[in-house]
Amino acid sequence: MPTNKKESLQFGMIMCFGMVLVMTVYNLYLNGMFGKMNLLEGISDFVIGFIIALTLDVFLVGPNAKKLALKLTAKRNNKLYTILAISTCMVIGMAFFMSIYGLVTYSIRNGYHSNYLITDFLSVFAKNIIVALPLQIVIMGPCVRFIFMIYIKSTPNNVESV
Repeated sequence: MPTNKKESLQFGMIMCFGMVLVMTVYNLYLNGMFGKMNLLEGISDFVIGFIIALTLDVFLVGPNAKKLALKLTAKRNNKLYTILAISTCMVIGMAFFMSIYGLVTYSIRNGYHSNYLITDFLSVFAKNIIVALPLQIVIMGPCVRFIFMIYIKSTPNNVESV
């Protein structure tokens, strides 16, 4: 898909936008925050989450997930295995860090009233993985690849002349 750093950043931005949007709405619903927050607070949560997710994607999770996935699929010639491995590694890494972000954000807004930080984190992480993995593999991944191929790869600046 992406063949250079510019395309990789564009692909990552589109993917992060979609995933963070859906996961923000999901987590707000899960925590019963729709009636407690106004639209501006919801948008600010999304923007902050997007910035954090994009930073993680570009600098930490993305490079490490790709290295791991390429090692796991080194002897496979099927591109689908590589795409699924990268997607799965990305979701696990992003869900891990974004669950920490979500737990911290929720605690700042509502206070932290539990003595079970690890259990609470694992609960949030599991709930996020359950939604994020199928969302990434079945819906967001194919949609973003389609958008990328139509609007980014087909632009005159990205088409190489023969």
